[in-house]
Amino acid sequence: MPEQDARRDPSRPTARAGADGTAPRTDPRTAAERAAETEAERRRRRARFLRELAEARALRDRVQPRRAKAARLRHAMRMRTFRW
Repeated sequence: MPEQDARRDPSRPTARAGADGTAPRTDPRTAAERAAETEAERRRRRARFLRELAEARALRDRVQPRRAKAARLRHAMRMRTFRW
């Protein structure tokens, strides 16, 4: 995944220091703009996490088909016995 490649790239500058190793510059944006961006970043991180979680579950189901089948049967039984 491309976003993982960016995280592991040691040549990219970190958020704590500039490209030349100096302290980061102060952010001229308002607090509301930063909060909105932070919320958007949180949503992006959450979406990435959920995609990776779904991918890991799919991989586990492919690797352990008997366990996946048993889980599907248990879920079907729970749904049949659930009362609305």
